[in-house]
Amino acid sequence: MNNRSIRYPQPLAQGDMIGVAAPSSGVGESLHHYLEESKRNMERLGFGVLESPSLRHNTKCVSASKEERAEEMNEFFRNPNIQAIIPPWGGEFLMDILPLLDWEALKTLPPKWVMGYSDISTFLFAYTLITGTASAHGTNYVDLRSNALDPVTARWIDVLQTKYGGQITQSSSTHYQSAWKPESPGFNLDTPSRWKQLGHSEDADTAVSFSGRLIGGCMDTITSLIGTPYAPVQSYLDQYCADEGTIWYLESCEMNAGDIYRHLWQMRQAGWFAGVKGFMLGRPAGYSDTADFNFTDALSSALGDLDVPVLYDVDLGHVPPQLTFVNGALGKVAYENGRGSLEMAFV
Repeated sequence: MNNRSIRYPQPLAQGDMIGVAAPSSGVGESLHHYLEESKRNMERLGFGVLESPSLRHNTKCVSASKEERAEEMNEFFRNPNIQAIIPPWGGEFLMDILPLLDWEALKTLPPKWVMGYSDISTFLFAYTLITGTASAHGTNYVDLRSNALDPVTARWIDVLQTKYGGQITQSSSTHYQSAWKPESPGFNLDTPSRWKQLGHSEDADTAVSFSGRLIGGCMDTITSLIGTPYAPVQSYLDQYCADEGTIWYLESCEMNAGDIYRHLWQMRQAGWFAGVKGFMLGRPAGYSDTADFNFTDALSSALGDLDVPVLYDVDLGHVPPQLTFVNGALGKVAYENGRGSLEMAFV
């Protein structure tokens, strides 16, 4: 069986315009300096910046009404002067705009890079599944305000500048950030990092590699789409992943071990993991054990009998830094002795 082709946006180039919209939470007045710092940095890199009307507002966890937020996203996709859309950060209620987006237009308009994580992955996930367009799960706009990004975060621009038919390889971090320091323009990477393999101790680990089409996001939010028209996973698997299978990358925020198990169980029962070749799980944020049931118990209970590699504490999600994962790209993961790499081919 031959796959249909994923649509890839044009590579981001100097002089291109980045649209900054807030389809979930906006940015309140006390944090507008974040936007100014990010804008200056984007301009220093050679990009223009166009802000949506609702970006600098935030009330009850959203930048504006669901109708306004949806129309701002529709307009940014229609605007031929915008080449990429990077929201300021995530939030809570992006799912409200999904029924109001012009999906028929999104299927036919020239594809654009959209990058973010947390609640933004709700849109990225639906966008790739419904339209077959690649999207980038990576660092958000306000965290790109530093002039001196760490080597992992800094690769966002290399990913978005990769052309169709090209490939790019990213490597695991040496350190991660143990706690947020909101006023710091960059990440405080203070703790040695190590990827881990489920079922293997550090002194008895084995090298592993696996490949497949990438898909995933924040479990807290994408699981809200199960049973809705905005998560046609089986159609995506049939149309784009029949030959290669999938790599699922997943992360969590504000979930304990029991929550993580329940979410993974639900995804599996919904058929999302059919044809999976391997998993990549990010370091969980806002996490706690559930009594004596811990993170690896959750992974083992949900995924342990699938007989595919399960890597965890990967550079992904709410505990910086994170690799930039492209939904739809053909990924190849290599892991050995706590270090890893992700090669992505835009085919």
